Amino acid sequence: MTGGAGYVGSHTVKSLAADGYDVVVYDDLSQGHRAAVERLARRFGPAGRRIELVEGDIRDQERLGTVLIDAGVEAVLHFAAWLSVGDSIRDPVGYYRNNVVGALSVLEAMAGAAVRRFVFSSTCAVYGEPERTPITESHPTRPINAYGQTKLAIEQALPHHERAYGLGWVVLRYFNAAGADVDGDLGEAHDPEIHLIPRAIDAAGGGRALEIHGADYPTPDGTCQRDYVHVDDLARAHVLGLRCLEAGRESGVFNLGTGRPFSVREVIDVVGRVTGRPVPHDTGPRRPGDPAVLFASNDRARQDLGWTPAHPALEDIVRTAAAWRARHPSGYPDVAP
Repeated sequence: MTGGAGYVGSHTVKSLAADGYDVVVYDDLSQGHRAAVERLARRFGPAGRRIELVEGDIRDQERLGTVLIDAGVEAVLHFAAWLSVGDSIRDPVGYYRNNVVGALSVLEAMAGAAVRRFVFSSTCAVYGEPERTPITESHPTRPINAYGQTKLAIEQALPHHERAYGLGWVVLRYFNAAGADVDGDLGEAHDPEIHLIPRAIDAAGGGRALEIHGADYPTPDGTCQRDYVHVDDLARAHVLGLRCLEAGRESGVFNLGTGRPFSVREVIDVVGRVTGRPVPHDTGPRRPGDPAVLFASNDRARQDLGWTPAHPALEDIVRTAAAWRARHPSGYPDVAP
């Protein structure tokens, strides 16, 4: 698994191990945490599960190919990508280098090692400004930022790899990943933190006031609406996607969301109720590259993957995130306060 020391990646490592898989995590630790993988290795080691961390760059194709062969890898789940919309607008070259060149390096290493199953962590940003909601997988893909465009570039490469190399693939288009492991083992620890829910929790706890990026969108309260999906539910979808490939099912693209949008102001209200503290906030200008409304139709994932969100309520998502933040205010041990 590439990027398995990161936020969604580490939760997926746990879900895979709980389902009986051995996992080799290949991560450069630029955005991931060694402590997350080590914690899982200690937890699942006594049960006979192998969880190993190999530190490396996905663009080091020779090393990656050696790891695939030496470890006897049978499938790759690819999480190693940069994920900030704003940063992708400021640094498109970096995003193309990491997200496109890096992913193509992974695919080429897989072809050389005869690894034929690939689960790709993609994004709803491939849709751009939606023509209609809820968004189905057949919706036109017109990204309005480099982040979404780099993800779409890899999606478009996969059918060609399937024809040439026999690759079976599953693309999972996340809506807004949120929350933390319900058992408390794992959580969100970005530096700097870029996601709304943990930033709102931090603001409620006395941190810097939250900035609302635009309050003049064509929504009921003027703020952007998003579909928040619990990270444990995202992790489970990757296991189900892998199982489908192992069963010889056709390659496919799947939205992962709850189908229920919440505005920034609604999130602020929920965080206030869950934490028992108001969320100080200011209103600033719109952020380039942000559509007004994004929420999913998850009918295809329900029907073809057998995936149903186990934690669809925003209050539950926020509660797990707040519990993680309270127990780990500085993130993992390798994150400085």
